[in-house]
Amino acid sequence: MEPSTIREGYLVKKGTVLNSWKVVWVVLADDGIEFYKKKTDSNPKGMIPLKGTTLTSPCQDFNKRTFVFKLSTPKKQDHFFQATHLEERELWVKDIKRAITCLQGGKTFARKSTRRSIRLPESINLSELYVLMKDQDSGIKEMKVEKDKKLFSHCFTGNTVIDWLISEGKVRNRAEGVMLATGLLNEGFLQPAGEISKEAAEGGAESVLLDQHDALYYFADSGFYCEGYSSDEDVIVKEEFRGAIVKQGCLLKQGHRRKNWKVRKFTLRDDPAYIHYYDPAKGEDDPLGSIPLRGSVVTAVDYVPDAKRHDVEGNLFEIITSDEVHYYLQAATSEERNEWIKVVQATGVQCPARASTLHYANKTSPGQVVVAGLEWVAGELDSQSSFSVRLDMWAISDTRTESLGGGREGGSADRSGPRTDPWGEDS
Repeated sequence: MEPSTIREGYLVKKGTVLNSWKVVWVVLADDGIEFYKKKTDSNPKGMIPLKGTTLTSPCQDFNKRTFVFKLSTPKKQDHFFQATHLEERELWVKDIKRAITCLQGGKTFARKSTRRSIRLPESINLSELYVLMKDQDSGIKEMKVEKDKKLFSHCFTGNTVIDWLISEGKVRNRAEGVMLATGLLNEGFLQPAGEISKEAAEGGAESVLLDQHDALYYFADSGFYCEGYSSDEDVIVKEEFRGAIVKQGCLLKQGHRRKNWKVRKFTLRDDPAYIHYYDPAKGEDDPLGSIPLRGSVVTAVDYVPDAKRHDVEGNLFEIITSDEVHYYLQAATSEERNEWIKVVQATGVQCPARASTLHYANKTSPGQVVVAGLEWVAGELDSQSSFSVRLDMWAISDTRTESLGGGREGGSADRSGPRTDPWGEDS
């Protein structure tokens, strides 16, 4: 009997020989973990049996890497995996632990929850939680604190955060509160202020929020300042990084010059609406590029004009920015693609002002077009058919005819030369 697949997705794995970190496609079955160089590969690069294996999470063996967990086999071989964010790691850890427990007891895998376990709920949304925490009426109250002859403004204490999470029913106890608040800290929603909280945040592989009355923190986009500090000591957030994180995860992206496909970590922020993408094996110090979503068009596509069909196929979608830059992306599943399309649709337009007409032509199969918050599901059309959608949107200044389903007749007029990303990334 073939082992059943429990979970699959992209993770970053540390090599056992060269010690380099690379993105791999990971498949968790009820008896082991297989990892592949590419999602489309039929043969795995390696397999980790779960019988007798122990799991360590969080793993703090690496100072500059967060969201790492470790699997140690009975043969004393360690395997290190890194997730893109806290919720993703917790989902992997929970399923791996459950699979190991079932394997040891001779039981069939089944997802169960322990009533008093310290875990994040699967439905938790840190961006939504952050908005609630900042609510002027029911959120955490910012205050001025004088400490060590310094005046901290727009800050709050660590124990206040935990008190609020418990009072709002977001966690069941203080241990869970620390875990959830630490997730907010690691994702950049909360920032440490003062020596005590900064030492805790910078002392290990992962930041830890302290449940203490003398540990100070502030909201990332607040007006925090401390008299006596140089402005250079605090994080200066670029305007496009000020938005709350709405969605993040790994996708395949086509490069603009070489047209090759590589796995990138994508982080979508709102207000202002931007997607930043990173090399998941190198961290988030500097993004490889950014996609401005205001006035963008997002559509599910069946193929990519400049890609060979065997290179990438299925779950494709395209984002076209207001200045006509095209980004082709691939999700792991159709559900994930739909999620990304919906969130880009919801985030991508913020200031409708004028009416324009967008023509959708030469679509040969059923498709979905989402433009500036409007969703249109197209029926089956022949190659000569076209339809128009009237929009209230500021970003389209002219009436033009385009094929959003994978290319234009004779090619794109704005592709006379190699196109580069705004940040100069080739893939």
